[in-house]
Amino acid sequence: MKKTLKLLIADDHELIRDGLRARLESVPGWTVCGEAGDGATAVELARKLRPDVAVLDVSMPQLNGVEAARQIRKASPTTEVLILTMADSASLVREVLEAGARGFILKTDAARLLLAAVESLAAHQPFFTGRFADLVLGGFLDPAQAGTHPGGAGGRLSPREREIAQLLAAAKTNKEVAQRLGVSVKTIDAHRANIMRKLNLHSVAELVRYAIREKLIEA
Repeated sequence: MKKTLKLLIADDHELIRDGLRARLESVPGWTVCGEAGDGATAVELARKLRPDVAVLDVSMPQLNGVEAARQIRKASPTTEVLILTMADSASLVREVLEAGARGFILKTDAARLLLAAVESLAAHQPFFTGRFADLVLGGFLDPAQAGTHPGGAGGRLSPREREIAQLLAAAKTNKEVAQRLGVSVKTIDAHRANIMRKLNLHSVAELVRYAIREKLIEA
């Protein structure tokens, strides 16, 4: 008997989740074992359910899709991750690869590529759109083409710093971030200073613009 393929989907829009579920479960033997409306919940569900493939939107509250992918790969190493996004910037490509996700498709291509992408990842084979390959060749492998604007390649953040940057850009106070992450306010103060220094930013407004550009939060 063919093994049931367990899938996890995460998107902060219920209608999109409904569409993904319907599309995925149209394939015999495929079942959506969990749904999440934010990245943090997706990580917890992956840890609990151990899905074969997690399909993650990039722009989600709590944790964006890239950071959720990173944590899912640690919590459930056998789970493959497919990233769905409206953007295809070279910096996003870089983050997707470094997070351990091996699938990347644009939402505009999902109708025709989603099933093929999931099938490929279920066989532990990578799946990327042609545009993704162009970006890899044109930017990821060529440091000279990396962005030099604030927050570009010269200001790379650690996974924890990106998580904190996302929360701060989402209007969370240092105290709220500290409580959420289970650390002291002084620790968040230090992280915040490092983030602003690394990215060459001088105000919360600039941090918000960076977070929108990097798809940490939605505009």
